[in-house]
Order: sequence, then structure tokens, then C-alpha cells
Amino acid sequence: MPGDQEQLQTIKTQTLALIAQITATPKPSYSIDGQSVSWTDYLAQLTQTTAWCDQQLARGETFEQHSRGFT
Repeated sequence: MPGDQEQLQTIKTQTLALIAQITATPKPSYSIDGQSVSWTDYLAQLTQTTAWCDQQLARGETFEQHSRGFT
């Protein structure tokens, strides 16, 4: 089973692919039989998901801190 970081990266990659599809062939928002579809809202939600993934990935990154002592 993939770890959290791998899952977050997968979610981000999939979300970015959806954003690419939506922006490549933009569609108008519409309502049919009482059901509304707002592509603008959907794109905003996908963008928020990508930002959330970035935040979560940044929290989990390991890092090295280099320091130098002077005598």
C-alpha cells in the first residue's frame, strides 16, 4: 500500500490532469432537469484540492539543515 506522501502526489497528479482537460476544452455552465453544473465552481474546487495537496506534501517533506560553527 502506498504511503501518505505517494497518495497525496497521486491525488495532485490526477487533479492536475482534470484541470488540464477542463481548460483545454472549456464548457459553459448549465442546468438540466433541476440539476446545475458549474464548470467554474468545479475548476475552483480542483484548484483548491491542488493547493491542499501542496500544503500536505510540504508538511511531510524531510529536509536537512546545514549549519557551520565558528570558533
